[in-house]
Amino acid sequence: MGVGVSIFFLTLGAILRFAIEPDVLGRNVHIDVIGVIFMIVGAVGVVLSIVLGARQGHTSDERLMHRENHPEE
Repeated sequence: MGVGVSIFFLTLGAILRFAIEPDVLGRNVHIDVIGVIFMIVGAVGVVLSIVLGARQGHTSDERLMHRENHPEE
């Protein structure tokens, strides 16, 4: 999950938690709890993206090229 998807989950979770009434879909579905879960998933995704992105930044892509010098006959 990238940073963009994580931010989407954070935004969706905040909307579900703070902008929508908890009893919109009835008493059995708790929209505010689903919003908190989405915000947690988004926050974990952002942290993992930053940590793993920093780890990938230290790798190098050096390649050894071997050329043989054969003069034309």
